[in-house]
Formats: sequence, C-alpha cells, structure tokens
Amino acid sequence: MSTNYETLLRGRMSDESFNKLEALKNQKVMDFVGSFIEHCDPASVYVCNDSEKDVQYIRDQALALGEEKQLANSKQTIHWDGYGDQARDKKSTRFLVYKENLEKMKSLNSLDYEQGYEEIMSVSKGIMKGKPAVVQFFAEGPTESPFTIPCIQFTDSFYVAHSEFILYRSAYSHFLKMKDAEKDQFFRFIHSAGVLDERGNSINLDKRRIYMDTQNNIVYSMNAQYAGNSVGLKKHSMRLAINKAGQEGWLCEHMFVMAAMDEEKDRKTYFCGAYPSACGKTSTAMIPGEQIVGDDIAYFRNIDGEFRAVNVENGMFGIIKDVNANDDPVIFENLKKNQEVIFSNVLMGPDNQPYWLGMGEDAPKEGLNHFGKWHEGIKDEKGNTVGLAHGNARYTMRLDYLDNIDSEGFNAKDGVKVEGILYGGRDSDTTVPVEESPNWRDGILLKAATLESETTSATLGAEGVRNPSPMANLDFVSYPLGEYTMNNIKFGESVKDTPKIFSNNYFMRGADGNFMTSKLAKKVWLHWADGRIHGEYETFDTPTGKIPKYADLAVLFKKYLGETFTEEDYIYLFTFRCTKWIEKLERTKAFYTKMDPNTPAEIFEYWDAAIAKIQAAKEKYGNLIKPGEFKG
Repeated sequence: MSTNYETLLRGRMSDESFNKLEALKNQKVMDFVGSFIEHCDPASVYVCNDSEKDVQYIRDQALALGEEKQLANSKQTIHWDGYGDQARDKKSTRFLVYKENLEKMKSLNSLDYEQGYEEIMSVSKGIMKGKPAVVQFFAEGPTESPFTIPCIQFTDSFYVAHSEFILYRSAYSHFLKMKDAEKDQFFRFIHSAGVLDERGNSINLDKRRIYMDTQNNIVYSMNAQYAGNSVGLKKHSMRLAINKAGQEGWLCEHMFVMAAMDEEKDRKTYFCGAYPSACGKTSTAMIPGEQIVGDDIAYFRNIDGEFRAVNVENGMFGIIKDVNANDDPVIFENLKKNQEVIFSNVLMGPDNQPYWLGMGEDAPKEGLNHFGKWHEGIKDEKGNTVGLAHGNARYTMRLDYLDNIDSEGFNAKDGVKVEGILYGGRDSDTTVPVEESPNWRDGILLKAATLESETTSATLGAEGVRNPSPMANLDFVSYPLGEYTMNNIKFGESVKDTPKIFSNNYFMRGADGNFMTSKLAKKVWLHWADGRIHGEYETFDTPTGKIPKYADLAVLFKKYLGETFTEEDYIYLFTFRCTKWIEKLERTKAFYTKMDPNTPAEIFEYWDAAIAKIQAAKEKYGNLIKPGEFKG
C-alpha cells in the first residue's frame, strides 16, 4: 500500500474501520478508497462489514443526518429528493469511451474518455468536504457463486447506503475469501450528493453527472440523490454487467425471475420476463398464486449446459403509485407492516403515516412531501399544482418479506433453470396476448427485438406513438445494439435445453376502445405458456409463431379466473394482422439502422424474409387472418 494512502486512511477513519480494509489484503480496494478520500476530501470514512451492527449504524446515521425521517411504524422511514431530482437523468448519464470506440458507441450517449474523465474529476474535487462518508461491500447475485460480481460503494449519502443494504447482498465476507487472481475483479462506485440545502437536498443539479466507464468497471455519480441516479449497484451496475457479459458470453437482462405454480401437477416452472415501463412487468412477476424470485434484473449463465438465472438483487425499488389493496395486495400488505421500508417522495401526514397517489385510502389535506410543507392546492414557482406525492415516488423493501417469495430459488447459488422467456410490449391493435416462438432465434428477432410501448394521450400527450424498446433494455445496453442482439441469440443457442420464448400483449383494445381482457387475464396467458413448455396444448400456426386454440383458453379462463371467455373475443384477440406486423418490422429495421449502423446484415436479412412471408400470407389469406386459417 502507498504510504501516503495508509497515513491518509488512518487519519480519516477509526482503527476498527482501517482494520476492516486492511484485512482484505486487496491493493485495488485500498487504492480506490485512498484515492477518493484524497480527491473528494470527506471529513471521516466508516467502513462496513456484513454485521448487523454496521447496518444499524447506517440506519441511525441516515436519521441523525436528516436524510430520512422516522414514520409512525418505527421500522419505516421516509426520504425526499429535491424537487428537480426525482427521476433518472438520462441526459447526464453518459459512457466514457476511449477514442477508438467512440464511433461505434455514438448512439449510446457517449463522451470521449479523456474529456469526460477530466470533467468528472473536476466536478468531484473536494465534493465531500466536511461530510462523513461510508464504504460498503456488496455482491450482484448470490455471494460465492458462479454468478457473483463483487462491488464496492463509496458514498457520502447514508440514505444511499441504507438503500443498498436493503437492495443488495452484503459481501464483505466474500471479499475476504477472494483468491489472489480475483482480487482486482470487482465493480467500483463513487457517489456524492454534493452540497446540500437546508432540507438536505443536492443544490448543484446543473453539475449532476453520472459517468460510466465500462472499460474499467467504475461509475462516478455526483450531485445526485434520487436512487436511480445515485444507487450505483442498480442500473449503473447493470450497464457495467451488460458490457462484461457481452465480452464473456453470458447475459445480463432487464428481467424478472418467477415460478409458475401448478398445484394439480405438483409442478414449478421458472420464467423470466422483459417488459418496457408500464407494460405489465411487475404485475406479471407478482401474479397471485405464483412465486417470485426477482422483479427487475437477472443474470443468465450456461451452467452444465443448462440455461440458469439468478436475481441480481435482494430487494425491490418499486414505483409506489397505484399500489393498493386491490391491484397489488401482496406489496400493499407489506407496506402497511412495521418492517424496514424506505418510502421516497410520498406525503408524510400529520399522523406520521405515508400517503401516495392511487393508494385507495383517504389522504390528509396537508403534511410534508418532496415540495416541503404541503397543503392541497399549493402551486410551485411555475404555477403548477403540486400533488400530495410525486408520480415517480418509490418504496425500497426486502424481497423476502413477501409471502410469495420462492426462497429456494431466491437463494440458489447456481440459480434456477429457466424454461420460458416472456417478452411483453404494449399496443392496441397488432400483437396477440400470447404467442410462442418456434425457436430461440425467431424469439429474439421477432418477439424481443421488436418490442414497442404505445403511448396513451392520458399520460404522455400523443396517443398511439410506438416507442421502440428492444429486449425492454434499451436504456441500459452499453455496447452496440446489433452486437448485443446477436449475443442474445448466441447465448440461447449455446445451451442444451433452450427455453421457449413467448410474446405478451395485455393491451389489445376492442372496437369500443376498451381493453379486451381484465388485468388478471395474464394468469391465463402464463399458464398456457407453462402448458406448452410441458407439451400439453396443440396450437395454430401464424406467420410469426404459434397461438392457443380456443377450447384450451376457455378451460383456463374458467379454472383460474372463473370467467367465461367467448369465442368471439378469442377470434378478435388472436387474429393475425398482416399490415400491422409489416409496419412493426419496418419500424424495427429503421430503428436498428439508426441506433447501430453496423448491425449484422443477417439480422436485416431475417426481417426482410419475415416481411416477405407475411406479405405472401396476406396475398393468400387476406390482411386479417383468423386463428386456424394460416397453413405455414
């Protein structure tokens, strides 16, 4: 160790903290911590291990420093981000890229490495002056497993530190056991909330920067508090992992991991699923009667020829808007219990209870929220009425609080064997509710790469706009899209029992403009897919895959929902719409051309062949092909 760093470390931390660092016998850890103490200049640094004592210290500090406030339930706290810091800052989130790679990364909001590094070091110089800071050790995925990616976090926000102890597996003991050859293989995160105002919120939002260096596996996050910008192990780490996976031949995906349960057959089938925002991801992962392993990020590895997955995380950082007793009973029940939960950007009423939008309960007319002192009808400086809570308000909670947790799968070091993959988009007039892909390559190129999310006039202004979202992962892909797509294909084709791929669309509208099925119909689509995996249902062919037969769905609707599913609705929902599909594929081609001009030619050739197949079907059967009419 550098003598200068040893002197510096001993001067800024207790003997106990220094001894924790020294015990790791890891020069790269020492240099990381020492260099950023020197650069960011915190008043003190506390080093955490995996002990409950250290977790409690972080909880206590978050309250003592005013970053969180205690609620009526003593184990629950509330945190408010500043009024302009309540969502992911996509504009300021950039990749630092070496000159030789800039051209191929230009569509991914990249910055020349030297320029970006100089800027972020300037922004972060002395940024922690006078503040206490903390160093933590975590694992992405279970510790001491083939999936584990060790991580170190250095932050001056005890709210961030508290959040990460809930969201991730503490891994100081994992670092202790790392072999010499592994000791420099970990992700590094350096974060500062920066200068704070009287409410404890970041002031210098114009200097908010989230810069990711995938070449050296380090993320710099400065002048940010909202967890999506500051909790490094979540989407920042995901970008590092996607890049690492692309180089090493595995996958990091924006997917839940869940188990479909068939009690009659004593069967558990593991599915993973990717859905763009507002397309049903969380509600699918939390379908009543099934079990959850993870709700957001999955790692996939080929282990002994099997397609296996782990949940990267230990907790949930979920949108709380519209979580209520009817729509999300499992989560709602847990948010009401006296157990460790951090609420962010909701209202704290005079009764010290949390209130949020769409919770299904009467809320007080005044209290404290992200705006400060709030009362009904108050307006901000732009004249906009401030709601009782922010639309992107969140809860941070351990997953193992949930009664429907699959404890065995959640803790499995080798992950769970995945047998089905779901890709769900949102459109009102094109994609059927569930369709099976005939093979993995078709699934990636026709189901995953073509994912879109349709806007609604009520929420986003322009109705019917189809926003492309390949693999529901576009915001986090950290190397060229075409290469990433090919890596998905290659990985799935490398295992012995390749999972079946299915598409979902829960948002088909009828002639009256209303949704054709209830929110719970997704349970039927899931169990039809489960049956297909186990060879239980026959299908009709379409130009893009295989769809259910009416008789099977009628039984499933009655069994799982107690509903009658009419043949008229079935025909409408599962009619293949040729022109709509051709337009969808043309949009996908145009988007890939724009995002990655170096997309492999074989991908476009595949889509051109698919369009030709659909065009031929249209000429033979007409634009609207009813179930059973197409003979592939």
